[in-house]
Amino acid sequence: MTSPATIRDPLADHMLTPQNAALVIIDFQPVQVGSIATMNKRLLIENVTALARTARLYDLPVVLSTVNVATGRNAPTIHQITDALPGVVPIDRTSINAWEDEDFANAVKATGRKKLIMVALWTEVCLVFPALDALREGFEVYAVVDAVGGTSEAAHRAGLDRIVQAGGVPVSWIQLACELQRDWNRDATVPGFAEIVFAEVGH
Repeated sequence: MTSPATIRDPLADHMLTPQNAALVIIDFQPVQVGSIATMNKRLLIENVTALARTARLYDLPVVLSTVNVATGRNAPTIHQITDALPGVVPIDRTSINAWEDEDFANAVKATGRKKLIMVALWTEVCLVFPALDALREGFEVYAVVDAVGGTSEAAHRAGLDRIVQAGGVPVSWIQLACELQRDWNRDATVPGFAEIVFAEVGH
C-alpha cells in the first residue's frame, strides 16, 4: 500500500482544499426553508448543517447572508446553521441577488478564495443570481445540489442547469467533505470528518 509522499500544493490544486475554497450560505431563513418543495425539509436542514460543520472543521472562510432581517420582513438564519458557525456574523441585505449588495460581494472577495462552495434558498433565484455574477467575475462556483432547494422540481432543476451551463460545478456535501479530507493520514481532521459524514450516512 502506498500513500502520497507529499500533499499537493493546496493553493494551486485544481480540486477543492481547505486552503483554496470558501463557503457561501445565502438566505437559509424560516420562510425560505418552509417554502421548499424539492426535498424533505428536515433532510435539507441536516445537509446544510453538515456542510457548515464541515467548513468549520477545515477552517474554511464562511460568508453568511440574510435578506430583509433589518427591515423586519424576515427572520434570521435558522439556528442549526448559526449554532454550527459561532462567530460568523450574517450580512443582511435587501437585494434579491446577493452579489448586488456591496457588503456581500466585498466579503466574498475578502476571503481571498477563488473556489466558492455555494448554497442558497431558493435554487432558482438566490443561488443562481450570485453564482452567475461570481462566475462572470472569474470565480469558480460549486453548487451543493443536496443542500439547496427550490419552489418546484422544475424550477430547482432549471436553476442548477443554468449554473452548470454558465460553468458552475454541481457537487454533493459528502463529496465536498471527502475532497477536503482527501487522505486518512491527515489525522487532525479524521475524528471530526468521521463524526460528520458517518453520522449522516448511517441514518
